[in-house]
Amino acid sequence: MNKEEYTEERSGIQGLFTEAMAKVLDFLLTFEGFDYSKDEIAINSEIDYESLYNLWEKLEYYDIVKKTENTGNTMLFTLNTESPIVKALKKLQIEVLFYEADKIVQEQTEESIMCEGIKEKVKVV
Repeated sequence: MNKEEYTEERSGIQGLFTEAMAKVLDFLLTFEGFDYSKDEIAINSEIDYESLYNLWEKLEYYDIVKKTENTGNTMLFTLNTESPIVKALKKLQIEVLFYEADKIVQEQTEESIMCEGIKEKVKVV
């Protein structure tokens, strides 16, 4: 896939984040530092091999994966932690996790305040 073909298809975030791509990125970011075959990436990302095959050009185009070794007839790949896009995705992953944690704490705090209010009303009656 050359740059012109890709730009005509989609650009930026829209071109990168399909549901299948999000699953692959989530798996690779969460379990970085290990080598995986394409089959293992598909299985652990919970997508079929055909979907991974359709995404593979984008993963290579954006330097998200890199080949690490051949084991027999199987090529192994890992997350390319040197890629500026991967670095940005890792930062985004951390921001999203902290955002979600803050939301949970906020919801639990609001529930706790509501429970305290109910307790106070019950005492009055």
